[in-house]
Amino acid sequence: MDKLLIVWSSGEIEVAKKLVLLYGSVILPRGYWDEAHLMIWGPSAKLLAENTELQEMVAKVIESGVKASVCIVCSDDYGVSEQLSAMGIEPIHTGEFLTQALKSDWKVVTF
Repeated sequence: MDKLLIVWSSGEIEVAKKLVLLYGSVILPRGYWDEAHLMIWGPSAKLLAENTELQEMVAKVIESGVKASVCIVCSDDYGVSEQLSAMGIEPIHTGEFLTQALKSDWKVVTF
């Protein structure tokens, strides 16, 4: 099974729109990967909470079957945990997930 973990940490809107979320929205429907997970970490959590266009794009990514999580430490620091959780983004300890992914059969890409 081909599994992809996308680690999105950039606080830049163009990186979000033209790389992370554009790619993330097509990877399962087009059969590029069997399973995918979007990990929101650091400044990207704040950017997402403040930008409705990105929120709509993330909703489409999640609707396509990509699972999503956010660094709970980061989202708590930014005060956005409840908002992102309401969008279907699970607040987790991302370091643990990333470590497990790196030690297993997941491919990992970072933006």
